[in-house]
Amino acid sequence: MDAEAQDSFRKFVESRSSALLKTAVLLSGGDRHAAEDLLQGALVRAAGRWQRIDEPEAYVRRILYRQQVSRWRLKWPRRELAVAEPPEGARADDAASAAELRIVLRGALAKLTARQRTVLVLRYFEDLPEAEVARLLGCTVGTVRSTTHRSLARLRSLAPELARLDGPDTGARPQSTDLSPMEA
Repeated sequence: MDAEAQDSFRKFVESRSSALLKTAVLLSGGDRHAAEDLLQGALVRAAGRWQRIDEPEAYVRRILYRQQVSRWRLKWPRRELAVAEPPEGARADDAASAAELRIVLRGALAKLTARQRTVLVLRYFEDLPEAEVARLLGCTVGTVRSTTHRSLARLRSLAPELARLDGPDTGARPQSTDLSPMEA
């Protein structure tokens, strides 16, 4: 890689790594160390092809998604992240309850399978349409729909206090901004 490409790559990493790390944290179920490993691996792969990449952020995100898919297909699953019990009766009108809600959501996401978590992150955090999620994960739109439905149902059963994110209709889709406060 020449000096100009190195400078371009360095600037990209400085400007976009925090946003990419947030996505990686969500994909890894809240495990910051696994997320850092996931992002580092994606950036290493992107660095090798940096001069041929037209859309760097899209390319790195696609690597993140595909690496996560590869991880959930491993024969030996990774350790699960142990989390405390969710707090009871969080109030929506103060910053502390918002933080508690993020902790509950992160804990519930960590209890989902890697596939369920990845589909929810792509659909609601990244706000991608079903067809794009299916293309990225190499499955059908029907698989994305059924996985989304089952994942949301499991998320609701794991953390009933998240129901207020749905609004009055329990089948409503959470807004992408509802998942975004889960910063690491």
